[in-house]
Amino acid sequence: MKTSTKMYLSIFLSTACIIFYQYQLSKANLLSSGNVDHIDNEILPPPLYIITPTYKRPEQVAEITRLGYTLKHIPNIFWLVIEDATLPSTQLTRQLKRIGIPFEHFTAPMPNKYKKNKVKPRGVSNRNRGLDWIRANATDGVFYFADDDNTYDLQIFHEMRYTKKVSMWPVGLVTKFGLSSPIVRKGKLDGFYDGWIGGRKYPVDMAGFAVNVKFFLSRPKAAMPYKPGYEEDGFLKSLAPLNNTEIELLASQCTEVLTWHTQTKKNQPASNLDLKKYNGTNLVKLHDIIV
Repeated sequence: MKTSTKMYLSIFLSTACIIFYQYQLSKANLLSSGNVDHIDNEILPPPLYIITPTYKRPEQVAEITRLGYTLKHIPNIFWLVIEDATLPSTQLTRQLKRIGIPFEHFTAPMPNKYKKNKVKPRGVSNRNRGLDWIRANATDGVFYFADDDNTYDLQIFHEMRYTKKVSMWPVGLVTKFGLSSPIVRKGKLDGFYDGWIGGRKYPVDMAGFAVNVKFFLSRPKAAMPYKPGYEEDGFLKSLAPLNNTEIELLASQCTEVLTWHTQTKKNQPASNLDLKKYNGTNLVKLHDIIV
């Protein structure tokens, strides 16, 4: 083969590789945006619905931002962000739009009768609002309660989306044991390991299970109870009948930790801004952002 022919062939192959790479990259970006059901006859994985309860506090937008950019790596995802508030935060809505994941932003304030309790059932009204949305809008896929103050390995999202009924896995940094997990013996669920059992049938952390949408829809009375400490247990029991043999054990048969109950350090509300000193500066706008 002549030298000139080899040169043209090399240029052609290099150009073809670049075009193919750019095509694959654009396709991956489109898939991760969640705005399509298929590309070139490639079927997307089952939809994954993420239910995130949240409430106004200094860390709220920061934690939603961190979680959002984690979720942005997951294809065919829909995010239900539900505030314990009477009106949605415009700042939070703006940040959700910036992140760019398909989402709905709702409010679901805690019922007044529970606000006087010493130990409050936080996040229950939010999660039940998310379940109501699932009943009204979803037909298949899987949903997961993802709190905004946790840390997630992307692998767990890829695994949970194929849940047939209910799946479970370990959660790190929980209770005095530092771990909440199903106990697996000879490949089968053989109980639960948690720092507080409390007479619960399912002593698991909220971050440690996912539920198939069709299975949930077949349980019309399934809901989360307003009972502090027993929210997960009450919800999972409301999915009955559910046998332990039907619970799928993810994270390599529960030998890996792919979610952590990290919890961000609580911050004090910001001090009032001295408008006499700083009016007309950028600090006025910044102070409206922080809480």
